[in-house]
Amino acid sequence: MYLGVDIGGTKTLVTALDKHGVIKEQIKFPTPQNYDDFGVEIKKALDSLETKDFVAGGLGMPGMLERDTGETVSFGNLPWKHVFIGHDVERIAKCPIAIENDAKLAGLSEAMLLKDRYDKVLYITVSTGIGVALTDKGKIDTSLGDSGGATLMLEHHGKLMPWEHFASGHAIVERFGKKAMDIHDEKTWKIIVHDIAKGLIELIAITEPDAIVIGGSVGTYFDRYGKLLKEELKNYHLPLMKIPPLMGAQRPEEAVIYGCYDYAKQVFPHASAH
Repeated sequence: MYLGVDIGGTKTLVTALDKHGVIKEQIKFPTPQNYDDFGVEIKKALDSLETKDFVAGGLGMPGMLERDTGETVSFGNLPWKHVFIGHDVERIAKCPIAIENDAKLAGLSEAMLLKDRYDKVLYITVSTGIGVALTDKGKIDTSLGDSGGATLMLEHHGKLMPWEHFASGHAIVERFGKKAMDIHDEKTWKIIVHDIAKGLIELIAITEPDAIVIGGSVGTYFDRYGKLLKEELKNYHLPLMKIPPLMGAQRPEEAVIYGCYDYAKQVFPHASAH
């Protein structure tokens, strides 16, 4: 069995997946603000699972990772700083752990579902913040930074500001007083897709993907605004810039967990699941 751990700002999901990547067990717990408390809680979660022997695992975390050392520099909205969470979870789970930024794992998961159609897939997760991932032939491109929409500076209402400050799920709630799930009118979605398109067109120019996948809590409702976003991107069309196919994530809620499995299989190819 494979272990998948998705650490979010408010909830952590722990799962056991079989050798085919099917989730067999899962448990959620509130993500503690104190890092030491996290170790206690994840041990409780693992002890409560029927699965006790994992051949390998993947861990997705928000924020920035030093891949050479395994040090996690920051955790997004969590106050944890400069910790070696991969090593700490390895000691508790007693199996090797592959750690990666959560948006990149989600992007890997969605790209694997499209591997027979597209090589280069750009994944955008629009949730509390905006995460970005690029995969090429099923491999994560780590040259695209972990900070996503937090450091992509764009003009908005005459001011230069980070993309996620005006286009994220958090920004949508602040502006309209509603979450994406509660927005049904085209007028509001047109405003939202205009803001999303501003950053997306910059990423298309930089990465030149074969396809784009929108995930996260806003990505869940792609059917409500997908056509509007495609039309908005046409306004930026240039002769030398191809606007690739655009689609919603196939597994927006579990993309990180499935990415944990996919990444663990890549990093530990000789692990054999029971």
